[in-house]
Amino acid sequence: MQSPVPEHDKLIIYQIFTRLFGNQNLTNKYYGSRDTNGVGKFNDITTVALKALKDFGISHVWYTGVIEHAMMTDYSEYGIEADNPLIVKGRAGSPYAIKDYYDVDPDLAVDVNNRIAEFEALVQRTHDADLKLVIDFVPNHVARQYASDSKPVGLRDFGEGDRMDLAFDPQNNFYYLPGEPFCSPEAIESPVSAEETYVENPARATGNDVFTPHPSIYDWYETIKLNYGVNYLDGRSRQFDPLPATWLQMRDILLYWTQKGVDGFRCDMAEMVPVEFWGWVIPEIQNANPHIIFIAEIYNPAEYHNYIKTGKFDYLYDKVGLYNYLRPIMEGSGTVEDITRLWQNESGDIASHMLRFLENHDEQRIASRFFAGDPWVGVPAMTLSATLHTGPVMIYFGQEVGVNPTEPEGFQGDDGRTTIFDYWGVPEFQKWVNGGKFDGGGLDENQKKLRQFYHDLNHFAVENEAIRTGKFYDLQYVNINGQSPGYDKTRTYSYLRYTKTQRFLCIYNFDKANTINTSVKIPEVVILDTLGLANGQSFQLNEVFPRREYEKQLNANEISSQGIPITLPPSSVIIIEIMAQ
Repeated sequence: MQSPVPEHDKLIIYQIFTRLFGNQNLTNKYYGSRDTNGVGKFNDITTVALKALKDFGISHVWYTGVIEHAMMTDYSEYGIEADNPLIVKGRAGSPYAIKDYYDVDPDLAVDVNNRIAEFEALVQRTHDADLKLVIDFVPNHVARQYASDSKPVGLRDFGEGDRMDLAFDPQNNFYYLPGEPFCSPEAIESPVSAEETYVENPARATGNDVFTPHPSIYDWYETIKLNYGVNYLDGRSRQFDPLPATWLQMRDILLYWTQKGVDGFRCDMAEMVPVEFWGWVIPEIQNANPHIIFIAEIYNPAEYHNYIKTGKFDYLYDKVGLYNYLRPIMEGSGTVEDITRLWQNESGDIASHMLRFLENHDEQRIASRFFAGDPWVGVPAMTLSATLHTGPVMIYFGQEVGVNPTEPEGFQGDDGRTTIFDYWGVPEFQKWVNGGKFDGGGLDENQKKLRQFYHDLNHFAVENEAIRTGKFYDLQYVNINGQSPGYDKTRTYSYLRYTKTQRFLCIYNFDKANTINTSVKIPEVVILDTLGLANGQSFQLNEVFPRREYEKQLNANEISSQGIPITLPPSSVIIIEIMAQ
């Protein structure tokens, strides 16, 4: 039985790359096949695994790569048309080149003919564990050989009935290049030989808005752009009346998965789809399930408010904002001054809608040599991401045990990311899986401590009302201009999170090499008026995260004039509760 829908936005989302999560095969041959390198299944995500994630503090699991996509593995014996390898990235294929919106990836099923039932069983296990599940919705593009063999009878398939002699028609699903055949990039080096040349005539526009029959190797050449009634040949004029066919088809697809019990959709490249569509379709789906959530992948801060207010999204990726500010700080450059600018200028009034993260399937792993080179460097940044405001936070599977990709897996190469294109095993994560016990029995002590940090942070963020629903007060302005000796305005950051009954002081040292010895001042007017504490009182200051070591008693005058003395080692954080005595 599921818990009631939480009355707050502090969701803890755990992204599982479904194909990799339960794969205990660590052969890890470069460009290895499914049978050589193995593949995880829906059934690998067991009741025991889900209970462990619930105990970890997770509220939502995002299962990445559920819907059927193009791949080089041949499932034609099951009635699934084989894909031409010239238009597939990696042997396992990109989960964002959808081949059938009404089916699931056959790789993920033990019994391929029973694959939908196996997914439905995973939905039930997830709900039985008191977790909610999110899946990808990929609205901007489809695989070049898209063809649904599972859609409900009577529904129009994508491209069916299109006027291919017209470059644009608002009722077409695709954009066409009449008289021009498609040519796959010459630089493609496929691990599987193509038995025949891929033929597409006329060519259709490529997913990343490439209106040429010759996309490059750097384009999304394996995908076709979908048409939502935006005429790119006429200055992106919008033709939404009557509703374009794609709008209605996408609504039906979302309703299909909603009826399967899905609790939310992470919408891939949502900003490449007109905001008017979202403003229409999200209420349509929420009429079927008022509690379903929509998360937008969006990288244009100028459109944040638009996609929340007009598009009606619940949450947005905060990549271009907080992630892009924290990453250079973690790498040893950058400045925490950008964090203040962020909440003041970019997302301050929509902070509860911003999904914070440090890793996902698109980003390099913190532990990799391409990023911080040490998973512990993520401690202050992850704590800040979870506590800066009241919005949700996300963890990518294996982040909590320091996954560090060190070799090329296939199409993606050696780039510090865990592959999304090829069959692979994740050694650090399988030490936590521990043969299906999901107890971390194979982790070393350092990995266990790292996972415990994430466990404690998840629970701290949700279980304390000051973090979950409280207000925010930035303390930089009273500490960075010489008021507090030793307070480095580029590496030290502090703020308050508070309600009427709970008050936290959060202090960070982002310096990777140096301990800071400083004091943090809180103006007396803030102590009295903002925090609601009485003048003349003494206050008990107790560390509540990540340890419980710091204790001190000070009065309002001492806190405002002398400050709260603090020593923080490199890459660390302390959160102190302020209590009236």
